[in-house]
Amino acid sequence: MTGSEHAPTRCAIVPPYLLLRLARLDDPRFAPAAEAARQSLLRDSPLRTRRQVAHPPHRTEVRGGAPARVPGRVDRGVSDAGGLERLPGRLVRAEGHPPVPDVTVQEAWEGLGSTHDLFWSRFHRDSVNGRGLPLDATVHYGRNYDNAFWDGERMVFGDGDGQVFNRFTASLTVIGHELTHGVTQFTANLAYQGQSGAVNESMSDVFGSLVEQHARGQSTAEAGWLIGEGLFTDQVQGVALRSMKAPGTAYNDDVLGRDPQPASMAGYVETEDDNGGVHLNSGIPNRAFYLVAKALGGNAWDAPGQIWYDTLTSGTLGTTVTFAAFARATARAAVKRYGIGSAEHRAVIAGWTTVGLGSGLATGSPGPQRPE
Repeated sequence: MTGSEHAPTRCAIVPPYLLLRLARLDDPRFAPAAEAARQSLLRDSPLRTRRQVAHPPHRTEVRGGAPARVPGRVDRGVSDAGGLERLPGRLVRAEGHPPVPDVTVQEAWEGLGSTHDLFWSRFHRDSVNGRGLPLDATVHYGRNYDNAFWDGERMVFGDGDGQVFNRFTASLTVIGHELTHGVTQFTANLAYQGQSGAVNESMSDVFGSLVEQHARGQSTAEAGWLIGEGLFTDQVQGVALRSMKAPGTAYNDDVLGRDPQPASMAGYVETEDDNGGVHLNSGIPNRAFYLVAKALGGNAWDAPGQIWYDTLTSGTLGTTVTFAAFARATARAAVKRYGIGSAEHRAVIAGWTTVGLGSGLATGSPGPQRPE
């Protein structure tokens, strides 16, 4: 399914199990963080239960009523919710406006631009919908809100509680991650549940990391492969929310516990929480992508990113695709673009084999496939 006019469940960067652990804290030293986590869970809960809720048509014109737009030209808008929970808030910066002193606005603005630049310059995709959709964001959402999310139409950022979480615009991977949920929404429209939901999350981690690497000019070897680096305050023993290079190692903290992501199918988590473990099991395809990039070297947005982008936009992914079917689809994409037995194809096979999903990837037709 492509070009859907439906939005999935609101996709947030901080998984509910992490907020729930914070909310249950009985340590007076972390009382503000616990209360912030409880309030964040309450805000998120009603929308977390929604499925495929229709949203209003997106604007596709350039702001200001210009008669035509230039393909590939970014059109951004950042609004300020002022600590309230009403969207979109007050528009504080649009294209052609000068910078504002608010660092949160500036970080959101630059992050929107960096994400647009990756998709346009490397994959010739004109914004998240491929048709020049304006990129909108709202900052300062709620009081001490411990999350950031894509709601089907815009990015929304909380300021964090200041004790466990910093402001959510501080990490470029967060911005790239959440906007990629928009790309997925308009292409494969993967269901946000179980393995398809974990693939959905992994796609956002993959391209969120590529946005950061591309903006910083980092090679595969130079990149940190961390999602949400800079979100934790210095009171937390951890570097990020997730590690693509080594799932399960992003944090190990007395308060937050240990990063629970598995790195292979041997550690796959069966759960009904977190929409069937979408933020947990995404570590498996995340590591597969990293291994492909490591094997090929150079820049991860080149062949590895191209294969994953081709797969996402191929029209061959069913909305409830499994990990195995997704792995097969990436192998087909590698064969179609680079040839059977190519270095790229071999890297894809090896990456998926390491995480326990290599069966049936060595051969296969690159031709049209029915959605899996």
